[in-house]
Amino acid sequence: MAEEQNGAASNAEAPNVQFQMQRIYLKDLSFETPMGAEVFKKQWQPQVNQELNTKTAKIDEDLYEVALTLTITVKLEEETAFLVEVQQAGLFTVKGLEGQQLAQALNTACPQILFPYAREVVDNAVTKGSFPALMLPPINFDALFAAALAQAQQQAEGAKEEQAEA
Repeated sequence: MAEEQNGAASNAEAPNVQFQMQRIYLKDLSFETPMGAEVFKKQWQPQVNQELNTKTAKIDEDLYEVALTLTITVKLEEETAFLVEVQQAGLFTVKGLEGQQLAQALNTACPQILFPYAREVVDNAVTKGSFPALMLPPINFDALFAAALAQAQQQAEGAKEEQAEA
């Protein structure tokens, strides 16, 4: 019984955390075939380059827009066969998280939700451009966030060392 009371007390003290997706939408889409019809005369041995970026904007007190931008450049030798850029966005309600926890939710959980939608848009645009389907592999946003934090920490330590030397 003492355990039940302690459990109830700890639940009452726990912050009220809320994470809810409000809407997912396509914010921007661009597809280019710089070579035109010449691309279809070449042997298809593509070199695929993928760039990824996220941007977060606070819309209201607990409402955030997170936009995931995927830029895929496919080259045949040195020439660009096609370029597709997708900006998939979502509105998320996040309550009860602050600081590092909020940053982690906005930079890992939100992009993880958006990525399958962006991947589908890329695949659809590529096939409508008359190219072979392009299914992008999954991305570990937790690992990317951890790497970005580590890099920021190294840069901060480097800046402190430079100030100490000056």
